[in-house]
Amino acid sequence: MGPLAGVKIVEFAGIGPAPMAAMMLADMGATVLRIDRAEPSDLGVPVAQQHDFTKRSRGAIGIDLKKPESVALALKLIAGSDALIEGFRPGVMERLGLGPDVCLKLNPRLAYGRVTGWGQDGPIAHAAGHDLNYIALTGALHAIGRKGQKPTPPLNLVGDYGGGALYLVTGLLAAIISARATGQGQVIDAAMVDGALSLMTPIYAMKAGGRLSAPRGENQLDSGSYFYEVYECADGEYISIAPIEAKFHAELMQRLEIDPSSIPAQWDKDNWPAVKDRLAAIFLTRTRAEWTARLEGTDCCFAPVMSMDEAHTHPHNVARKAFIEVGGITQPAPAPRFSGTVLEAPRPPGSVSAREALSAWGLGSAEMDAIVG
Repeated sequence: MGPLAGVKIVEFAGIGPAPMAAMMLADMGATVLRIDRAEPSDLGVPVAQQHDFTKRSRGAIGIDLKKPESVALALKLIAGSDALIEGFRPGVMERLGLGPDVCLKLNPRLAYGRVTGWGQDGPIAHAAGHDLNYIALTGALHAIGRKGQKPTPPLNLVGDYGGGALYLVTGLLAAIISARATGQGQVIDAAMVDGALSLMTPIYAMKAGGRLSAPRGENQLDSGSYFYEVYECADGEYISIAPIEAKFHAELMQRLEIDPSSIPAQWDKDNWPAVKDRLAAIFLTRTRAEWTARLEGTDCCFAPVMSMDEAHTHPHNVARKAFIEVGGITQPAPAPRFSGTVLEAPRPPGSVSAREALSAWGLGSAEMDAIVG
């Protein structure tokens, strides 16, 4: 059933962090109903339904929110919900008659989750943008990349999913817990720029303490150090090492048969490039599989760099069932894991009928007929 069994959430269809957050909540047992547009809309690159993984485990209805009867239906669903998710630009829900003031008056215990790029206010709150733009304002994008190269986009993990979806889920759960204790709901303003900046807190701490003082690509965690780096192997594949602590660093040197007295002190930054060149030459002498056989499972802080086509085959991922098949398609399993409530297997996108989804809100057959035919 999952730890969120019994929690009901209305999700207004969007892209990026909103469906990701809804998927996570549904994976954890919440009953989520997505309100789609009555007619298909351009929400980015078209994706076949079976490949739209973040829409798994929940049903959907398509309604035209420009019609009063559709807004009335949405409000009825919201009245019986614990939480709401929307990812429109600021002011859109208000113009539809579904803003926080209306919804919280109707359902005072509602956790009203809003996820946007720039937030609900500020000079550029209404401007269009995407993950890359949001993390550009936080210092995160500027910090990611190799020496002498321009900043590297870290997929859309930092803004959309780390700073957006995860902070929205955290905020919603906190607001639901608060509402159960106090009877009072509230609005969660989950801005991706805020979330990404929050993720940067430890990095800003490093900068304040002088541990992140060199230009991009010349620091400990950004590919500057030889002991936190990716190296090419003899077969053109890659491995990663990260023995930051002295005891782990010493073990790597021992297993690589490097005399510690033959290299400078680990934190001698001036000599990092020379030691990196030495390690690069060593790692080129064996294949990834050979290095994995020698170093994996030790305290060298080692892992082979697996492609997305390979990751599901690694023995550790296999043992932990980190990948599952949903509708015959391999994809990441729900996370995190719980000791007391076993999560149900996710259901493929589109497999939960509108009637099944609506039944959780207590709608009768006649009401469902009017909605889904």
